[in-house]
Amino acid sequence: MVRTEAMRLTPVAYLASYLLSLLGNSIAGVALPLIVLQVTGSALGAGAVAAATAIPAMLAGLLMGVVIDRINRRTSSVVTDLVSAASVAALPLIDLLSGLSLGWFILFGIIGSLGDVPGMTARDALLPAIVRHSRIASERLMGVREALGAVALLLGPAAAGTLMVLFDGSTVLWITAATSLAAALLTLLIPHHVGAVVTADGAAATVTGNGWVALRDGWRVLLGSRFLIVTTVLSLASVIVLASLQGLILPVYFTLVGQPGMLGFILTALAAGMLVGGTVYAIAGTRGRRRAWFLSGLLGSTLGFGLIATLSSVWVVLAGAFVVGLSSGLFGSLIGVLMIERIPEQMRGRIMGTQNAIMTAAPPVGIVTAAVLTEYAGVNVAAIALVSVWLVAVAVGLFARSLHNLDPESAEAGNGETAVVDSA
Repeated sequence: MVRTEAMRLTPVAYLASYLLSLLGNSIAGVALPLIVLQVTGSALGAGAVAAATAIPAMLAGLLMGVVIDRINRRTSSVVTDLVSAASVAALPLIDLLSGLSLGWFILFGIIGSLGDVPGMTARDALLPAIVRHSRIASERLMGVREALGAVALLLGPAAAGTLMVLFDGSTVLWITAATSLAAALLTLLIPHHVGAVVTADGAAATVTGNGWVALRDGWRVLLGSRFLIVTTVLSLASVIVLASLQGLILPVYFTLVGQPGMLGFILTALAAGMLVGGTVYAIAGTRGRRRAWFLSGLLGSTLGFGLIATLSSVWVVLAGAFVVGLSSGLFGSLIGVLMIERIPEQMRGRIMGTQNAIMTAAPPVGIVTAAVLTEYAGVNVAAIALVSVWLVAVAVGLFARSLHNLDPESAEAGNGETAVVDSA
């Protein structure tokens, strides 16, 4: 009876931990640059902190996947959340003791980056075990997870703004540290055996060879799968285009039309769309063929990006943002389900760590590209050029044979061996 209750609690603890972790990151993403500006008085300082943490975050995502494949995944998730909590809590503590400087922000930003991307990977790698032990449909779990991600995106900036008004400077960071700590404590409610790394037949999985050999094996499997390559390319293109629009194109556009405050409403529309898309998939994702869900997400995103790229009016852009969010909720949920089914359990940390590292590095690349295009060709040309990148990715996704049959019978669920070695 106790074991049954623990299994029922497992998905709740997992999802609550996921929400708190994302919410903390969302608050810190808004509050931390403002605090750096308050302390240093320099926009360059805020940029220096972001730049100094980007490369360590990407490297940590690449390298820590080997560790996640070697140890219990519940343990790795808890440890990474604790690293994030400690690195954030150290800043207000130092501010109390001796005062903050740019060097402290960079140091603890780098330390925190060692927990952020690996923490994301550890939580992703734990998903199949949550599905397996709780006996909840992967479609429902992924749909709810996408919806909770949208909730964090909606609440985080508003919470950060409110906290910055209510509390002085670095005091706000105690709140973000507390969310990471609470996420770690909630993950501890998941039974330890759920996080064990096992093979398809239930045996304990082992990673052989040294770290570099193990990492190379993960890359070999990733690059040897047409399915994984195409889905990674689609996700990468989506992140680049969305980050470019959100981080540069739309701020420039709204400044030009004299409505800079509308950017916040665009982010709200995007998050609201994701909330609806994730909820719809959680309720109806098990019905119909997955190819239909895939096409809905892919073509819907194309429509949404196209509406935004017109920059014809504020309301058209707002509608496009909602459509992009809705389609991303559907597409992201489906891709998450496919990752659960088609990545080998014993290589999940390495493969997903590599994917997450790539996604972490993508936004700065997209924003810099958008900045260059905007500077030399204008914001309208930049918007169209970036959406063209998405159109190329869509063509790849539509014609890739490895994405024609996405239903469970096309791969051994939870094992992934068939899909990983596909050649189509």
